[in-house]
Amino acid sequence: MKTEQRAADPAGPPPEGPDDTSGEPSRPGLRELKKQRTRDALLRAALELFTTKGYEETTVDEIAEAVDVSQRTFFRHFTNKEETVFAVQHMVEARFVQALRERPADEAPFVAMRGAVLGAWEAMGQSIEEVVPVELHMRTYQMIESTPSLLAVHLRHSIEMEEEIAHLIAEREGLDVDSDPRPRVAVAAFSGVMRVTGRLWGAGEDLSVDSIRALTEEYLDRLGPALAENWRTP
Repeated sequence: MKTEQRAADPAGPPPEGPDDTSGEPSRPGLRELKKQRTRDALLRAALELFTTKGYEETTVDEIAEAVDVSQRTFFRHFTNKEETVFAVQHMVEARFVQALRERPADEAPFVAMRGAVLGAWEAMGQSIEEVVPVELHMRTYQMIESTPSLLAVHLRHSIEMEEEIAHLIAEREGLDVDSDPRPRVAVAAFSGVMRVTGRLWGAGEDLSVDSIRALTEEYLDRLGPALAENWRTP
């Protein structure tokens, strides 16, 4: 507890002693590692409490107590309870946006988005597990879907995320997103597939990253034919 309080002091951390003069980055690294471990522990505790006891019924004090830290320590890492609910989701989305930025410039928009999301899931599986079990992440998704206040936040954020991706696609294609509707139309279709696969994944029995990746791939591959083909043609 004292170490965390010192690290949060606006005046900066106090001298660490003789080791600080060695030029070795080990002590700052250890401090950051401890802070990250505390944050991860608070996140896991919060999600476990939310998914077992209920989001509205869980208090910040209960989350802090589960990790044996103070309420003050909780607020060093998170602004409020809501931030813990969406922390992992935002991490996944940030990885997707970064992957999309790095896709080859000559790829068509859907090809780029498809490659980015499938690649992001491959990389994110391990990253999620380092913070929370994938099964807990999935239970959190289900909890969001069944909690009106959180669902409203989730939908609002989804709209903001779609707009960010639409601007990114327009930038890749050299288009003005406000005069050419194609980036927003493409992203809306892509996001619709993401919502459907997320809901189906949550309702299934296999909650692994491999499962969501395979389901996403299958539905994205059906998107073009579903929109362009005559379904009644044998």
